[in-house]
Parts: sequence; C-alpha cells; structure tokens
Amino acid sequence: QVQLVESGGGLVQPGGSLRLSCGVSGFTFSSSPMGWFRQAPGEDRESVAAIGLSGGITYYKDSVKGRFTISRDNARNTVYLQMNSLKPDDTAVYYCAARQYGSTYYITAGAYDYWGQGTQVTVSS
Repeated sequence: QVQLVESGGGLVQPGGSLRLSCGVSGFTFSSSPMGWFRQAPGEDRESVAAIGLSGGITYYKDSVKGRFTISRDNARNTVYLQMNSLKPDDTAVYYCAARQYGSTYYITAGAYDYWGQGTQVTVSS
C-alpha cells in the first residue's frame, strides 16, 4: 500500500539545523510532485516547501526562504527538507505529502493525494 514515512525531527536550539526525510513506497515517486507542510498547535496546516518533478522547480514559504531547502532523490524514493537557522516559530509537526501526478509544484493541501504521519520539530533554548 501507499506509504510515506517522515523522519529526522527532534529538539534543537535556535540556530540549529535538522534534515527531514520522507521515504515513499507504493506508487511511482518519480512521477509525483512532493511537498512539505507543517502544523503548529492551534494553527492550520501550511505549506512550507514544494518540489516538482524537476528538482529545479521549487516553492518556499516566505518565512523559510534562504533557510530551508527541499530536494528529492528519485533513486531512493525520498524527499528531503534541509532546515537551517531554525527559529522557535518553526516549531510544528512536519508532514510529507505526495501528489499522484503533475508537471509543477503544488502548495495547497487539497492538491495532494498521500500524506505521512508527521514528525515533530521543536526549536527551543
């Protein structure tokens, strides 16, 4: 069955870095646009980064530009989110999402077909 599994979250100090990974199985990863979303307590889920079939086609939420990098490794069926210079406002559960097909990136939750279980990122001193 379709499965997306996030990993790499944890507790870090402000200014620290984490790399989230999302391993995908059960569908053709190389044909699927991917995204990372996050949800803080009491807030709506929001797109933080997205990537099209080409790794050069990407989107970033304004507040993470220059700090986060989304990438994909089709040979490993894995999408990554490198997070640098982390801030307390980055604290949230981070979710990986996959769309069955597409030719660009997608930034709305409704555009995605499959979701991971989420991984907690906590940025605190």
